[in-house]
Amino acid sequence: MVPPGTRKPGPEKASPASLALPQIRAGGREQVPSALASPTGAGLPQPLVNPANIVGGGPPPDGIPAIGQPRLLRAAQVNFLSASEPVLALQIGADARAYLVQILIWHEIVNDTVGGVPVAVTYCPLCNSAIAYDRRVAGRVLSFGTSGRLYDSNLVMYDRQTQSLWVQFTG
Repeated sequence: MVPPGTRKPGPEKASPASLALPQIRAGGREQVPSALASPTGAGLPQPLVNPANIVGGGPPPDGIPAIGQPRLLRAAQVNFLSASEPVLALQIGADARAYLVQILIWHEIVNDTVGGVPVAVTYCPLCNSAIAYDRRVAGRVLSFGTSGRLYDSNLVMYDRQTQSLWVQFTG
C-alpha cells in the first residue's frame, strides 16, 4: 500500500502484471435488519457480546474509511519507508503482503484478496491489535467497514451486506 498523497518522482509507470491481482468482490446490501441501527433490534439474533459494552460517540459508520482496493508495490519499489517501519505481514500460499501500520492507523480495515482468499486485515490503533479474517461467511463474501463504535476499547467493524456488528478481537 502507498500512503495517500505519496508519489515517487518521475514518470508514472504501469504496475507489473503480477501486482494486478483480481479482487474477490463482496455482494450488495441485503434486506435484513441492521445492527447499526440497534444491536438488539427486532429480527436480529441474540448478541454474542453484551450490547451495553458497545459504545458509540465516534465517527459515523465508514467515517474512518476502510480500504477496498489497496494499491500494491513490490518491496524494491518502496523508497519512502525506514528499515524499521512497522507492517502487518500476511502470507497465503505464495502470495505475501505487508500492510503499513502508518496507513492502517487511518483506515483500520483493508478488504483485500490474498492467495485467492478474500480477507479483512484489521488494526485497532487504540489497543494496537491486528487480526486478519477470511471474509467468506455462510456462502457469501462480505465487505467490512468501521462502525464508529468500540467494544471494551476495541474496534467494532460492521459488514456492509447485513450491517451486523463484529468485534475485532473475536470476529
